[in-house]
Amino acid sequence: MASVVITLRVMPDTPEADLHAIEKRVSELVQEFGGSVGKVEHIPVAFGLKSLNVIFVMDESLGSTEELEKEAAAIPHVNSVEVTDVRRAIG
Repeated sequence: MASVVITLRVMPDTPEADLHAIEKRVSELVQEFGGSVGKVEHIPVAFGLKSLNVIFVMDESLGSTEELEKEAAAIPHVNSVEVTDVRRAIG
């Protein structure tokens, strides 16, 4: 099986949410899921609100990320979680 690179967008519920705490917990969940976080970006959205783009690699044999998304959405001060990009790694 190949590896896939996934971008997970995590939207906090307010601009005052602690992005670093959310980032830390999401990274832990990704590792528990079997992935490896490569990069986390803080992307300005509007009115001081920033999203987290968590880019990670996982083996495609793990299947869907639906359970990971549900767990991440349950983190306090997280409004929504969605996969915005999936790419197969070559090499």
